[in-house]
Amino acid sequence: MAAPPSAPVPRSPCYLRRPAPGPQCSWGMEERAAAGARCRESPGPLRAAAVPYFGISVHQDDILPGALRLIHELRPHWKPEQVRTKRFTDGITNKLVACYVEEDMRDCVLVRVYGERTELLVDRENEVRNFQLLRAHGCAPKLYCTFQNGLCYEYMPGVALGPEHIREPRLFRLIALEMAKIHTIHTNGSLPKPILWHKMHNYFTLVKNEINPSLSTDVPKIEVLERELAWLKEHLSQLDSPVVFCHNDLLCKNIIYDSTKGHVRFIDYEYAGYNYQAFDIGNHFNEFAGISLFVGTLGPHPEPVLHHQL
Repeated sequence: MAAPPSAPVPRSPCYLRRPAPGPQCSWGMEERAAAGARCRESPGPLRAAAVPYFGISVHQDDILPGALRLIHELRPHWKPEQVRTKRFTDGITNKLVACYVEEDMRDCVLVRVYGERTELLVDRENEVRNFQLLRAHGCAPKLYCTFQNGLCYEYMPGVALGPEHIREPRLFRLIALEMAKIHTIHTNGSLPKPILWHKMHNYFTLVKNEINPSLSTDVPKIEVLERELAWLKEHLSQLDSPVVFCHNDLLCKNIIYDSTKGHVRFIDYEYAGYNYQAFDIGNHFNEFAGISLFVGTLGPHPEPVLHHQL
């Protein structure tokens, strides 16, 4: 993949002032209570209009018929015989198809179908709120609708970056600026608790109830891992990293570079939420340093995002 054209160098780096410390949570009973209540993060002061919902289910193994039904609702002026589609098969948890009529794809609808049982890992209602929140701040594409097992949104032109690109000074400055912009999104009043410990508790619960029999013998027992996590929380919480709105999944392929506008945008907001600022920076630094991790985000299966490599 050829290196993208040089991006304009931002005039100055963006530094964030440390916000007032938010409330700190403790590992244990409150995570269990939050998990039971399925608590969700506040979406912030900017509220978008309700997203249209269609009672359509798209079959994972036969996406096109359901996708075309959705296109009929979203783009009724498109003639069915003129609709072009582009399917993508590299996603791990979701299925994706692009629908458009014009060669330049100026108006292109992406139809994403959730993977089976991914609701165990991803709060889909919260994902939609994150999508709208980021859109309201100019950080996300338009969200056209949701349906029974997925959502439709706007295609953002650009190139999904690779490890060889994100280390270029002109591009990593753009990435830092976009990350800083997202990190300045605040709710009214005090900041909410970091999502990290709540998510980790949910994953441990899943391991106990859903995955435990299939764990290999060289994996430590759950009780050992829980003690290690409690130790991590005790020490990491003392670092006083600011709690800010984070993407939480900044893999290379979740960063889209638009050479015509000279900016980057982040995509896929399944794991977004308020978290330690250092987590977002460190998680992306793994990519920056060229480390490929199977478990490196708040989700257990980082998903290659290839739908911008059309």
